[in-house]
Amino acid sequence: MIMFEDLFCERLTKLRLSKGVSAREMSLSIGQSPGYINNLENKKNFPTMGNFFYICHYLGVTPSEFFDSDNVAPELLNDLISDLKHLDSNQLANVSAIVKGLKK
Repeated sequence: MIMFEDLFCERLTKLRLSKGVSAREMSLSIGQSPGYINNLENKKNFPTMGNFFYICHYLGVTPSEFFDSDNVAPELLNDLISDLKHLDSNQLANVSAIVKGLKK
């Protein structure tokens, strides 16, 4: 049985890697010691609520998106949704058809 801590650590690692940054770089960027993120990913520590919000901000995700493991690229999806809002109904229908074709 996978525990909550395991899911947190796996998701943190996936999101960090998708951003293309090292654990050390991320640690320093959020104002922590160089090994902070590494310790979180290796289940040696667990972040405070405040640090969790810093982590989410750094990764460009909301706390809800952090825990949505079906959303493999939350930052990219948010950018796409933002762009889609500027399309007219015909353009949206075309994009929808393309997405449905890709899902097959």
